[in-house]
Amino acid sequence: MRKLFLLALIALLLGVGIVAVIETDPGYLLVAYGNYTVETSLWVGLVILAFFTLAIYLLVRLFRRVVGGQNSLASWLGGRRSRASSRLTTRGMISFIEGNWQRARRQLLRGAKNSEAPLINYLMAARASYRLNEPDQMREYLGAAEEAEAEAGIAVELTQAEMKLHAGQYEQALATLVRARRNASRHPYVLDLLHRAYYGLKDWGQLLELLPELRKYKVLDEAALNTLEREVYIALLAAQAAGEDSGDQLRQVWQKVPSALKQDPEILNRYVAMLVAGGHEAAADKVIVRALKQNWQPSLVRHYGYLGLEQPARQLAQAESWLASHPQDAQLLLCLGRLSAREKLWGKARDYFESSYRLERSEEICAELGRLLLALGEPKVAAAYHCEGLQISQGETLPELPMPEATQPPARRQA
Repeated sequence: MRKLFLLALIALLLGVGIVAVIETDPGYLLVAYGNYTVETSLWVGLVILAFFTLAIYLLVRLFRRVVGGQNSLASWLGGRRSRASSRLTTRGMISFIEGNWQRARRQLLRGAKNSEAPLINYLMAARASYRLNEPDQMREYLGAAEEAEAEAGIAVELTQAEMKLHAGQYEQALATLVRARRNASRHPYVLDLLHRAYYGLKDWGQLLELLPELRKYKVLDEAALNTLEREVYIALLAAQAAGEDSGDQLRQVWQKVPSALKQDPEILNRYVAMLVAGGHEAAADKVIVRALKQNWQPSLVRHYGYLGLEQPARQLAQAESWLASHPQDAQLLLCLGRLSAREKLWGKARDYFESSYRLERSEEICAELGRLLLALGEPKVAAAYHCEGLQISQGETLPELPMPEATQPPARRQA
């Protein structure tokens, strides 16, 4: 309260002092410009000058607020253009997804004019041009994308490679991707496109070298990677099996197959089939026997029945040694029947075939029984088995038809 009273008193004294000074000597101020003159007292002139200075200050400040700053008119206009660009880009993306390439390109290019990041606009415009089969414009927009962003080189190359892969131009795509592979640790998608290019070219050797990197950077999920790895090794085995010295080449490739894949049923059966087809039956025998000790596979047992080894008696004994552990395996019994027939043990062969027939009726077992019984002088029974095999092969495509008793399938024999 005392401070307020003191300030009011000081202001009052100053006012009285200034008024006294003005009354004592008001001064004289003359301003002349051409034919015009303005006369006033010094103190009135000072007040007018102060008001004029304040007006100039306020005008300058207002101008700065309009022209510059976040809330300025220029900023508002720029934001409006940016929002319009964003809307055009969004519409262009929607049109692209809908497959309207012409409209998509037009909207994307319009949106690129006022966009702060026009890279995506130009890349998608290039993709739209590719869809419209306009390669010159595609290259033009890819060049614009690279100019718009200095670090967009990899993105442009990947876009080019992806479009070439889509067109089936695997060699051209590969040339682009090899350059981009230098930064694979930063751009794992390069590896994905590379694997697609090698796969399209059926370059299994390069795919095999690429597999560790695909696994390291987790380009593919584990299931897809295992499927690809299996397919690569099967293709490499098949390529070597077609050579003149297929036995040694096959074994060399087989040694490179990972241990886990060597137990894979598909690869193992393919490898054995290739050995048998190439006449390397002794090698197939070793592979089958070793594999069956670790994991029983009826499909391998079936292959074993087709082997024509130099010691068929030993082969039959080996197969019969498996019977104690797998007495109800139809493929093993079929294999034993074939090996017994090869040794001219007709009764044993028939028993094995009929035991397999009782467990699993198939075209194959019916055919084996039919030809064995035909050779043994039982043509009617053999014909019945052949007929049943044909019916099994046709499934449910044949209509029901009552059959005479003479052609009924034979009754099952008791083992």
